[in-house]
Amino acid sequence: MSSTEAVETTGPPGPAGLAESARELTEGRTTSVEQVSAALDRIEASQGTLNAFRHLRAEAALAEAAEADRRLAAGERLPLLGVPVAVKDDTDVLGMPTHFGCEGERPAATADSEAVRRLRAAGAVIVGKTNSCELGQWPFTEGPAFGATRNPWHAGHTPGGSSGGSAAAVAAGLVPAALGSDGAGSVRIPAAWTHLVGIKPQRGRISGHPHIDAFQGLTVNGPLARTVADAALLLDAVAGSHPDDAHRPPPVAAAAAARRDPGRLRIALAWRPPLTLTGSAPHPEVRRAVLALAEALARLGHDVEEARPRYGLIGLGFVPRATAGIAELAARHPEPALLDPRTRSALRTGTRLGGRVVRAAREREVRQHRRIGAFFHTSRGGTGYDVLLTPTTALPPPPIGRFDGLSAWRTDLAMTEACPYAWPWNVLGWPGINVPAGFTADGLPVGAQLLGPSRSEERLISLAAQLEADRRWYEHRPPAPPGPAGGR
Repeated sequence: MSSTEAVETTGPPGPAGLAESARELTEGRTTSVEQVSAALDRIEASQGTLNAFRHLRAEAALAEAAEADRRLAAGERLPLLGVPVAVKDDTDVLGMPTHFGCEGERPAATADSEAVRRLRAAGAVIVGKTNSCELGQWPFTEGPAFGATRNPWHAGHTPGGSSGGSAAAVAAGLVPAALGSDGAGSVRIPAAWTHLVGIKPQRGRISGHPHIDAFQGLTVNGPLARTVADAALLLDAVAGSHPDDAHRPPPVAAAAAARRDPGRLRIALAWRPPLTLTGSAPHPEVRRAVLALAEALARLGHDVEEARPRYGLIGLGFVPRATAGIAELAARHPEPALLDPRTRSALRTGTRLGGRVVRAAREREVRQHRRIGAFFHTSRGGTGYDVLLTPTTALPPPPIGRFDGLSAWRTDLAMTEACPYAWPWNVLGWPGINVPAGFTADGLPVGAQLLGPSRSEERLISLAAQLEADRRWYEHRPPAPPGPAGGR
């Protein structure tokens, strides 16, 4: 069962998506208090099984929902006024600690992050903060601080990481959409493994403030949702820069792009990932699912052909930056002994590398832009493709506990074997979108990436929306989480 069409919808239709939730509120078909109460009920009922959330803010969220209802009744209109959403627990929310997957006590944030400030300005009600693995390092969401977050499609498997809590929450219908972050695929990987749309935007598109140039420029925030339109709506709501940000790209109109025909595009299908030590290749069921998606794109009128991008030694631009980013965060932890031994290993390595190695890694980015940019631009003597299509991961979602007890080195090898495709676009800072590609014979979701050159979000969103209209992946839901579907 490698295609979406082969999977039967399970469970009830489920809660409305982000755009439909907003419409229900503006049309008076429901209230924010009803939506937020229902979301909190679903979260609390599923916490013992899915374990998607680290913190809830039930009392504050219900008070904000009541205020949103007063504003709606007075005729005020904002894109997300009164709609419940969630954010990943690497994101500061006023009055809440930001644990980022770690054990130990942390002080409450004294201010909202810029992304949360923009969510509030759009009217959204933040119901809580979702689980992440420790400092966002791994493609699974497990740890002693909070246990294991589980995949709504199969509780014995991970939803991915590091934005696994956000992905599980959206896939299970606990909230209509959520914010994650992506430093090596951490939005796209969990989106692939939970049958969601996940957008990694251009570096700087969504502010990371108060973090400036997070993980040495590798990490960006991005939306997770069940549909392209919902992901684009959340992207529009949260996009924008803070004056202190290191990267400030010009704005895009994501929601408008989701309603626009992409035109006929030249799409390269690439199976071979960048050079790694694992010799990774896509699992046969991943390959079949992505090939079926490529065939759908060809049927829609696009020119699709296999190609091999020249990645070069792009890993030399990734490893020092990623390790330094982990070390910077780990060094700030008030109780380092509580950190995972693998994190402490990264702290030592990142400290030894020092500034010179990281600066050299960052200086390579200009050459990497030229080399891989030539894949997209005929004017630079390149091949002139519009979009690159690859698997998002090489393997289906691993079982819970797959990475337990491994050394830092063995963990890196295992996660590179599973996820060799996503991280180069973090080095480049360019946009990419995971789209659902289908399911394995065991009913586990897999995904595909649509990748583009600098500032190509609108093209990728238009293409993803066209593909979604054909594939209708939003019709398929995992089994309903336990607990009531109604209000509190």
